[in-house]
Amino acid sequence: MPVQSLPEKNSSQPAHLDELALAEIKSAILAKLTLAIGKEAAHATKHDWYKASALALRDRIVHRWLVSEKESYDAGRKRVYYLSLEFLIGRLFTDSLNNMGLLAQFAAALGDLGVGLNDLRKCEPDAALGNGGLGRLAACFMESMATLEIPAFGYGIRYDYGLFRQIINHGWQQEFPDEWLSFGNPWELQRPEVVYQVKFGGHVDQVTDGKGYTRAVWTPGETVQAIAYDTPIVGWRGQHVNALRLWSARAPDPLLIDVFNTGDYLGATAHEARAEAICKFLYPNDESPAGRELRLRQEYFFVSASLQDLIKRHLDSDGQIRNLAKKAAIQLNDTHPSLAVAELMRLLVDVHGLRWDDAWQITVATLSYTNHTLLPEALETWPLDLFQRTLPRHLEIIYRINEAHLGLAEARSPGDIEFRASVSLIDEKAGRRVRMGHLAFIGSHRINGVSAMHSDLMKETVFHDLNFLYPGRITNKTNGITFRRWLTLANPGLTDLIRSVAGDEVLDDPTRLERLEAFAGDSAFQQQFRSVKHRNKVALARLIGERNNIRIDPSALFDVQIKRIHEYKRQLLNVLETIALYQAMKDEPNRDWVPRVKIFAGKAAASYRYAKLIIKLINDVAEVVNNDASIGGKLKVVFLADYNVSLAEVIIPAADLSEQISTAGMEASGTGNMKLALNGALTIGTLDGANIEIRDLVGAENIAIFGLEALEVVARRAQGLDATDAINRSPQLANAIRAIDSGVFSPDDRARFASVAHALRHLDHYMVSADFDSYYQAQRGIDARWRAGSAWTRAGILNVARMAWFSSDRTIREYAEEIWNVPTKPATQSSPARQAG
Repeated sequence: MPVQSLPEKNSSQPAHLDELALAEIKSAILAKLTLAIGKEAAHATKHDWYKASALALRDRIVHRWLVSEKESYDAGRKRVYYLSLEFLIGRLFTDSLNNMGLLAQFAAALGDLGVGLNDLRKCEPDAALGNGGLGRLAACFMESMATLEIPAFGYGIRYDYGLFRQIINHGWQQEFPDEWLSFGNPWELQRPEVVYQVKFGGHVDQVTDGKGYTRAVWTPGETVQAIAYDTPIVGWRGQHVNALRLWSARAPDPLLIDVFNTGDYLGATAHEARAEAICKFLYPNDESPAGRELRLRQEYFFVSASLQDLIKRHLDSDGQIRNLAKKAAIQLNDTHPSLAVAELMRLLVDVHGLRWDDAWQITVATLSYTNHTLLPEALETWPLDLFQRTLPRHLEIIYRINEAHLGLAEARSPGDIEFRASVSLIDEKAGRRVRMGHLAFIGSHRINGVSAMHSDLMKETVFHDLNFLYPGRITNKTNGITFRRWLTLANPGLTDLIRSVAGDEVLDDPTRLERLEAFAGDSAFQQQFRSVKHRNKVALARLIGERNNIRIDPSALFDVQIKRIHEYKRQLLNVLETIALYQAMKDEPNRDWVPRVKIFAGKAAASYRYAKLIIKLINDVAEVVNNDASIGGKLKVVFLADYNVSLAEVIIPAADLSEQISTAGMEASGTGNMKLALNGALTIGTLDGANIEIRDLVGAENIAIFGLEALEVVARRAQGLDATDAINRSPQLANAIRAIDSGVFSPDDRARFASVAHALRHLDHYMVSADFDSYYQAQRGIDARWRAGSAWTRAGILNVARMAWFSSDRTIREYAEEIWNVPTKPATQSSPARQAG
């Protein structure tokens, strides 16, 4: 895959490369090649060179890591534990080189050995341990915690296959295993001595001791072992290194020899297969009962292992379990780890012998919860019978928590049965289910949203009654991104241009991006800015040609929508506008149309049939549009398969237009919007998620906002979902839907998209038809601005200049100061958001 050239210089590198240092790096790489890989240089493959180089780099990182660990423990510092089911860390090689200040040295050393660094980094697979923004945010946060020198541990699952590998076959998404571990992983260190027992099933007995105290004794029906694998996460300048600890599952006895000797070879290892299934695959299809059970087992497995580990770590350093909240802050990244509330209570009460009230006080003071969605269906619930069968002791604990909680609800609103039902941990209306979002809320001292709008809407929608019962718990922490990866590494050309006017200090202090504002109208600087963008677009056009066999004009407007395929993210709205534009071009072929390339990338959940149908529609539209000579190549449609971090690093620097068009009130924040704006793309979007804060910072004139606002969406839904009125008012929309429905884009199966057309006409829950005209007109405004040339470039420069506030360092500093109560290194990056007119 074509990639950006790595930066020729980096201010973290010395002006001249020390020959002794180069010799030492070459020697280290050759030693790893010989002793760790078992190859001579003459017979080594590129992958051998990559692994040897990664191991040589890891040695240097581990030294810093051990020093960081010792210093934080010697100082008795409070530690942060970040629990996330997803960590989309991507490739670590060049990221770690950059943060360690060794990029130029390794590039030169490898060059002397006859190996190109750019070639080696392509050998590293993406660690696809996440689905999208949630997992990528966790990775950015881990890097920022290390940069701010916060002692922290990330906890997750070491999935054997991660998220599926996406293949597009005749326009349809197909899923295949993502074998990211097939060549081993040079970054991780297995900790075979770190093993915890995770229990499932069985029964609970109440036992009374000699003093008359009754306690619960859980006798499990099954035990699985959690084995630790640690990956070092390097902060900027390499001053501090933290660990990402991922758990792998195995059975305590991998082989039942007596069963094996009877000839039942499969039965002898069946329990091992059941245990290992926990870490086989990210997000198993939960349509079946077995899939739902596996998902619950995954979540409890990593929560239990992580809490046992951090408690042991705390006791080894402090010795007093009652001091846990003073020395540990546990952040739950979304609802998946919410079992931590019940599990921490179990450990404190059943294992460490604390009284219930004391344990509850410690639990609430230690835990905090980040909510990432306003969709009620995304706030997990579990059927009571499944929960009882899988985690009987935890259900008892949840019942007891709920008893006290409902007592508080009754005291706050006496006799209000509906209020008690709405805040209960048990949903009695949907077949009796445990509400995990409620559990996380009740068991945490802070609950944060991830954009200003999202946090406000949480109080009014999904957590309205809980917010009334526990006022003051909800706070906002707007998401951020790590500029080290998404600017410095992904876009070295733009980084060098920024440094030429903002100084090398901008690499440490993103607020210095503001210095670009003085050059936004400078014609010479604008030309340099456009040249950087053009080179990035040439690289992306080359990639598209190689992958999709589609010829792309780099001078066209690159219109990009890269994100998980979901109805609320409205790729369908984008496709509809594409069809309408295509039809307009066919009607007026001689008009001076702005050449445009519509670029889509993203994965649909394996069980999400409608989202997969949208992918098919995108590809079917591409097939027709790209092969229609009558429009003269003025419009191209591209779907890039298997979207991941590395692909994003090529697309984002090349984007001219950033599509952030979710239904207002449904996107919690987004971080792709930040990455694209930071790289000079203009945003077209709704007033949703962090788009609002981007608008406030970059200026309303430097962003294209359209569509219904969140409250207007609610009001329109209340009137019904039929979109006949919107379609009747819009000939472009009516014609586009008619083309989809009549099989213009599916001549082999004219009824293929009938369900899409029906939904657009009569089931417009996501306001695709309702927002179409506003979106179409906003896109024509984009055309006009693009033609203006200089005005477009000026807006792009101002987007870059005003993005400093969206650094994940700023976000993590806010978590540290306002939720975790841990110190950070002295602030240089943090500055308040300013309003730009």
